[in-house]
This record gives sequence, structure tokens and C-alpha cells, in this order.
Amino acid sequence: MKRTVSTQTLVRLALLAAIELVLAYTPLGYFRTAGLEISFLMIPVTLGAILLGPTCGAILGGIFGLTSFGTCFGSSAFGAALLAINPALTFIVCVPTRILAGWLTGLIFKALYNMESRRVVAGGAEDSDRAHWFSFGCASLAGPILNTVFFMGSLVACFYPTEYIQSFVSMLGAANPFMFIVLFVGVQGVIEALVGFVVSAAISKAVYRVFMTR
Repeated sequence: MKRTVSTQTLVRLALLAAIELVLAYTPLGYFRTAGLEISFLMIPVTLGAILLGPTCGAILGGIFGLTSFGTCFGSSAFGAALLAINPALTFIVCVPTRILAGWLTGLIFKALYNMESRRVVAGGAEDSDRAHWFSFGCASLAGPILNTVFFMGSLVACFYPTEYIQSFVSMLGAANPFMFIVLFVGVQGVIEALVGFVVSAAISKAVYRVFMTR
């Protein structure tokens, strides 16, 4: 029984990893319009954290982070500039932050789901489904928010004093690191969080109900 469950988990993890790679290396992972570039790369990480648990969320976050770090070697001007300043710090900004975001998203979902389950009256399946929307919704929103917070937080901690980042600070007119984060993330970060929330909550709830409870 344990071997069957483990095999199912590995298959599902491999599928989400494949989706992550497809999104990372094709235009499917981005929606570009009106000067904005909305990324969908955190969605498979969030789905994995919810459906498969914190460990799988961390693994998928690591895959996301490594693909992000890979763009620093040519395809991302911003990443290439950070890499030229300090490769080790660039790796920290790109990879551990995404691992932590995936892991914590899984922990948040697990804690909220268990808390809601204890409140459900035995036999109230319909009430249970409605109640569990809260845990799915919170975890789906936590994923992209944690990704942004950890990425921008580490970026400020590692590179804020550098001349390159200070050029953005001056351009945006940011008075302090917090304002720099807010202005740098801007509307794009809000849209990414909302899109991730809607897509991840809807898909994860449907998949969890059909497959994960069997």
C-alpha cells in the first residue's frame, strides 16, 4: 500500500515538474500585455504543495528556482546583471527563496485543512467541501505572495546597496527598501498573485476532491 501511494506521488510530482519546465522554457509561462509580464511559474509549485505536501512543494520550488537561475546566464538582462555582481548571492535570490515558498505553502495548507477538518461534523460532507475552500484559497494565495516576498526580500538583503539596484531605486523614487519593493513589484505582482490564487484554488480543489481522497 505504501509503495502504491509512493508511486502515485512520484508520478504526480513528475507531471507537475514537467508542467513547470514547459512553462519555464516556452511562452506558455508568461502573459505579456500592456507593458506587463505576468508569470505563471509559481502555479505548479503551489499545486504541488497543496496536493502532494510540503516536501513536494519544496522540490517543485527548487525546479522553479533553478530555471530562474538559468535565465541569469543570458535570457534575462536583470538576472545577468545580478550574476555579474555576485553569482553566489544571485543563486540565493533565485533558488532557496522558491524552495522555502513551496515548502511553507504546503505547511500552510496542511495546517488549515486539518484545522477545518476538526470542525466538520461527522457525516457533513457537503459542509466539509464548503469549509475546505478556505484552506485551498489561503494556500493558493500564499504561494505567489510568499514567492514575491522571499524573492524581493532576498534581493534587497543581497543587492540593495549595489549601484545596479540603486539605479532602479533612483528611477522609481523609492525612499527606502520597503518602498522600493512596493514600487518594483507594482501592479504586476498583484496580478500574478490574483491569477495564481484563482487558478491554483480552482484546480487544486477539483483535483483533490476527485483523486487525492481516493
